[in-house]
This record gives sequence, C-alpha cells and structure tokens, in this order.
Amino acid sequence: MASTVAALTQELVAVPSHEDETAVGNHIEDWLRRETDSAITRDDAGNVIARAGAGENSLALVGHHDVVEPAPSQVAGPDEYVVDERDGRLHGRGTADMKGAVAAAMLAFRDAVETLPESAGDGELVFASFVGEEVGGVGARHAIDDGFAPEYAIVGEGSTGYSSPGVTDVAIAHKGRRGSTITAHGSAAHASEADAGENAIYRATDAVDHLRELEAPAVEVAGETLSGSVVVTEIEGGTAWNVVPDRCEITVDERTVPGERASLEAVDELEGFEWTVDQDLPPMECGDDGFADLVLEAADTAQTGSPELVTKPHATDAGWLSQAGTECVVCGPAEPGEAHTESESVSIAVLERCQETYRRALESWL
Repeated sequence: MASTVAALTQELVAVPSHEDETAVGNHIEDWLRRETDSAITRDDAGNVIARAGAGENSLALVGHHDVVEPAPSQVAGPDEYVVDERDGRLHGRGTADMKGAVAAAMLAFRDAVETLPESAGDGELVFASFVGEEVGGVGARHAIDDGFAPEYAIVGEGSTGYSSPGVTDVAIAHKGRRGSTITAHGSAAHASEADAGENAIYRATDAVDHLRELEAPAVEVAGETLSGSVVVTEIEGGTAWNVVPDRCEITVDERTVPGERASLEAVDELEGFEWTVDQDLPPMECGDDGFADLVLEAADTAQTGSPELVTKPHATDAGWLSQAGTECVVCGPAEPGEAHTESESVSIAVLERCQETYRRALESWL
C-alpha cells in the first residue's frame, strides 16, 4: 500500500498511459476501492469517479491520468515508464502533468472521507480522474454529457510558481484555445495566363491582413489583465510552380478569454472563404469569491509562502466544467515549464503541500 504522496505518485507514473489509460485507471480504481468507503464508478470513456456523502452540494477534486507521449529516456520498457527520485523531486512523464496532483487528490479524498459521517451535513465529496485531457478534454466532456455536474471543483493542474517561485497559488481564471482553419477558394489557371484564374493564395493574404487588424479581447481578473490573441501559424496552398492555386488554407491559433471572442466569424462571411473550427477549448473564470477564498486560505495554511489568486495561460478541463456550470479553481503542484518536457519533474514537498491544501479545502467546505 502506498502510504505517501511520493510513493503513490511513483506507482501511477510508472504505468504507461499516453495511448491507453486503462491500466492506470485500474490502479486508481483499485486503490480507491481498497482505501475509501465511497461509491466508485468507471464510465464508458474510462473516467474514474468516486463519491462520498449525500446532498445537493458537492465539491470535486478533479485531475486526469492520461499523459502526452514520453521521450525515449522516459520509457523503461513496453509496460513501464521511468520514474526516479533525485534532489527532492520525482522525475518522469506525468509527474507534473498530472499524476502527482491525482495522487495528492486521492489521499486528500481518502482522509476527508474518513471524517465525513461526523461533519458532512448535506455535502458530497467527489474525486474524479478523467481520460483524454491531452486530446481535447474527451473524458471531461463525456462525464459532463453523462451528468457529472458538481457545484464546485478544484482542478489539480499546475499553479505553483505563478506569483513567486515555489509558491502554490490558486488560479481563478485561465485562457481557452480555439484552433481553426480558414480556406480561401479560387480558380486554377496556367501561371503564364494568371488573369484567367483566381489566385487563392492572394485571397488568403487578404484574410491574413484582416486577422492582423483584429483586436484581441482582454478581461481584468484578480488584479491583472488576461489577454487573448489571434495568430496565423500555418499556411498551405498550391499544387505546382506553374499553376495558379485554387485553394489555400490558413491555420489560426486563438487564445480566448472568459466572456469575449475575437470576431473570426467575419471571415466566413467574405466571398470565397470558408471558416472551420477544429478545436475549441473553453476558458474558465470562477464566479464565486467565497469558494476561491476558501481554497486560497487552505493553500495559505498549507505552506510558508503567501499564495495569491492568479490567472493561468493554459486551457484545462476546468474550462469544460465551468462551461457546464461548475464553479472552478485550479490549484496544483506543477510549475511553469515542466509539463510535456523530457526533463519533466515535480517537487515532493509541493506534492505534500497540495495534498494538505486539498484536505483542508474539503474539510473547510464541509
């Protein structure tokens, strides 16, 4: 039995989950059944959800157990990832993003459930670890469609090192991402008779000019400006050096903010253009100051530093939950620059801090 957050993190990280999350989902489910007296479900997508208590009010600890593809140095064999401890940190694929936070949430959930009968009132505690976060929130969306709707959620994505190095903050808003393709249509002709055709690349540059003139939205959150952006990241068109192209595609990366969107729809209304949304990860903003303050107080009590309410530049599953009506904050051990890297690691001391933060938040909420 893993008795510490470091040991449990090592167990979870060692199990591969970049192509198939089944094995690590089994490990999480088995641990919860063994360690907690809670109602546990495993839905068709592979999400692991545990519930304890009863009533209309619910607070969930939320994470995900899928990871991005590991680097060769992070693979020990066909059925095992490398995970090792050095200098007070755990190193390996998924340590920071985000099996460490999942382990901290599992332990905090277990400890809070043990005190639930005496203190619960009408509150329900929930633990949820989703699949498919790294590929567009597949698991979170499936769970929401299946009725997963806690009133409140703490999502354990990284929030450490935002206000100052080493401090675990509480993010009350984050950006979303909308990825889209603008297709410019023209008509082909031989390049020696260019006027006989309609050059789709030239038409595409008109769309680029329009995008460059768009004003990216911005909102004020937690005393700072959360700014969106619209960036053309790819352009592809043409079939041969001597043919006027009849088609040209532009890829657009748009970072969205709560409540505001750049007007990319206007391009779709222009003659000869087609606009297709390929991915739309929603932003998040917590609208309940009392809940944000509760989690901030728990984080403050769990560490010597002084955490702050901050914003986060990356989209998380909190966006899907927020869009569905759950009040969310993000609080977790990962630091900027750790996720998705060959040198990915997480501080053991910060994992322990997050476990304590989650436990205090659950008990205070009850």
